[in-house]
Amino acid sequence: MIKQNLYKATINEKITYKDVNLLKIFLTQQGKILPRRITGLTIQQQKKIAKAIKRARILSLLPFVSSNSIF
Repeated sequence: MIKQNLYKATINEKITYKDVNLLKIFLTQQGKILPRRITGLTIQQQKKIAKAIKRARILSLLPFVSSNSIF
């Protein structure tokens, strides 16, 4: 598997649940959170991204499951 380095956050940049477009980069088509080995984030950044995605899901800014999944 090739490491993609989807996003390189700077130290000054704040990761927040309100930035839905940024959070969508770290989700698969099914709505799963991409692992750190694929995104290339640090441990701290990955934890912030995961927490922000979970908060956005609870506030209905992001879906828990993608609507185009086959179920």
